[in-house]
Amino acid sequence: MKRLLAGMIFCLPAAAADPLPALRADAAGVTVSGLSSGGYMAVQFHLAHSSFVAGAGVIAGGPYYCARGNVWTAYYNCMTPGYWTPLPRIESLKEATETLARAGRVDPTSRLASARAWLFSGTQDRTVYPAVVEALGSFYRAYKANVLLVNDKAAGHAMVTQSAGNKDCSVSASPFINDCDFDAAGELLGHLLGALAPPAQKESGRLLRFDQSAFGGYDISMDDTAFAFVPKACESEKCRIHVAFHGCRQHAGAIREQFAREAGYNRWADTNRLIVLYPQAIARYGFFTFNPRACWDWWGYTGANYHTRDGAQMRAVRAMIRKLGSDPD
Repeated sequence: MKRLLAGMIFCLPAAAADPLPALRADAAGVTVSGLSSGGYMAVQFHLAHSSFVAGAGVIAGGPYYCARGNVWTAYYNCMTPGYWTPLPRIESLKEATETLARAGRVDPTSRLASARAWLFSGTQDRTVYPAVVEALGSFYRAYKANVLLVNDKAAGHAMVTQSAGNKDCSVSASPFINDCDFDAAGELLGHLLGALAPPAQKESGRLLRFDQSAFGGYDISMDDTAFAFVPKACESEKCRIHVAFHGCRQHAGAIREQFAREAGYNRWADTNRLIVLYPQAIARYGFFTFNPRACWDWWGYTGANYHTRDGAQMRAVRAMIRKLGSDPD
């Protein structure tokens, strides 16, 4: 009987997550960041929405529209470029970006001149070569953005933290969070937002699990639930928003809440009136949507508009930001 009851309880569906709250947040000065596919997604979101996104922090990611809608170009040219698979020329990518802007598919690129970009490449990263991150710096500099590149840390392919995650900084292994005695989240937030109050020793805010299916779901390789860190002050005061995109194999289905809790953002957010949104991708094995590592779409698995304002995942994240910025009912 005990075994039967235990089996019944185990099989019960998880309780439905609450809706993402409306918090009257400031949706006009949003910042974004991410690791690997999340870094590419952060760049896409910034370029598509530079009218309200002020800057991007990118760990192991490359220039906008690098993959040109092709998974092979993404994997070879835009991650591990070589003689036969070179990175696309910055001039060519800039021309493509300008074409999209003229067509109204991304925001006017003139806004990028006031943008900030914080970039990181680990010297032990063999997944995304340093040249890729350097190319992203060149892309942003072509638009006169304020760029800071950190490329002198012996880190593997991971979110680099002060003390959380793998104790060997040089590894590239799950959960792809490495203890490198370097606070990437704090450094990038400081560059993007300006001077910050010291981080909280103990957070007073809450990590919320919310219903992401209201914005996008399995058909576009997004999970039913996602996370948001809400400082206590932001429950009653107007706060800024930062969107943190996890990397491939860092979704909740693989590492549960570890990215949302240990990537390093929350302790800074807690003392600086900053809501951190952690949208969640999910693995998919469909013929038309094949995404086995739960990467964000930076090569076109959700459709040809993936890198523009009309991209399915882009629309979903934009809707989450709108909800956070709306008035409570």
